[in-house]
Amino acid sequence: MEKRGFSIKREQVLGVVLGVIIAYAITAIAFIATALAITYTNLSESVLPAIVMITCVISVMFAGFDASRKASKNGWAWGMCAGLIYAIVFITIIVITTGGFVLDVRKFLLLGLSLVGGGIGGAIGINFNKR
Repeated sequence: MEKRGFSIKREQVLGVVLGVIIAYAITAIAFIATALAITYTNLSESVLPAIVMITCVISVMFAGFDASRKASKNGWAWGMCAGLIYAIVFITIIVITTGGFVLDVRKFLLLGLSLVGGGIGGAIGINFNKR
């Protein structure tokens, strides 16, 4: 049997970090646009949970895409890693701003969607490099 090693390159880690930063920039822009739309239009605040989830999934797909571009293989795994980091930071921000940690369905949904969205973005990103 041959041994297979798992090595992580500095560029791959930087790709994940940069992807998460880009994802948060996209998230910030979308949240500001949503706040302006709620303030100056008839858009109801009841749509906020859906907008937050959609924004997070799109942002995480970009994070996964960017994270996997520095990898030579396993783009989906690097994308899921970016999605996991995004979700952990997002949930931490929620806990800090709300003043307490409550384990609810939305946090599990955010975590699951972040992993799936990151994986999809990573799979697209790794295949984008091969062209």
